[in-house]
Amino acid sequence: MNKMIAYCGLDCEKCDAYIATVNDDRALREKTAKLWAELNNAPILPEHINCEGCRTDGKKTVYCQSLCPIRLCAVEKGIKTCGDCASVRGCEKAAIVISNNEAARKNLGL
Repeated sequence: MNKMIAYCGLDCEKCDAYIATVNDDRALREKTAKLWAELNNAPILPEHINCEGCRTDGKKTVYCQSLCPIRLCAVEKGIKTCGDCASVRGCEKAAIVISNNEAARKNLGL
């Protein structure tokens, strides 16, 4: 599986945090931080917008590194993606993404 497909099936290469990081795009970092801060009612600053992909060894946003329940579960289980988990179809954590994202379901083979 493509290493840029996140545990949840989203494509990290399409994420604004990833795009801003690989292109060192200050304006996109600022725009993304502002949007995410508003959406999450949290103090997210442009310097927090650094991510090289959910399943890579590189940098990750604080959310992706430490708070994402999907990533934390997959790492704990030692699976490549939620598509490798026998419980994925009834999983409330995975449902956050796969219930409304056809591309993520396809990437996971669901």
